[in-house]
Amino acid sequence: MFCHQTAEMMRGQRGRQGFTLLEVMIAIAIFSVGILAVGALQINSANTNTGARIHTEESTWVVDQIERLTALDYDNADLSAGVHEVVQGPYTIQWTVTDDSPVAGAKRIAVTATGAHQRARTVTIEFIKAR
Repeated sequence: MFCHQTAEMMRGQRGRQGFTLLEVMIAIAIFSVGILAVGALQINSANTNTGARIHTEESTWVVDQIERLTALDYDNADLSAGVHEVVQGPYTIQWTVTDDSPVAGAKRIAVTATGAHQRARTVTIEFIKAR
């Protein structure tokens, strides 16, 4: 009787060994869709990081220029009314000085950075320098 039960168990398990070709193909298809989604996510993440890095660099150049202009004397040539420009690597830093704005004896200065990269955005910060 013991031998009979063992033989029956082995026959029942024999049909359940391994995976069918259809099961393997479905598993590979699901896995492929998942890998493609991860790949697309990775590309999107890299592009977003590049844009953020460029925006940070532009903001840093603007703040650096503001600090430089703030340290100058009120009558310095770089603080004369009009548009001034300097190129820093792939970025163009431009500042526009308006005399007696918003009040007499003050200068409104708008500093703008623009990058040559296609993901670059324009960054503008305004400040006021008093006499």
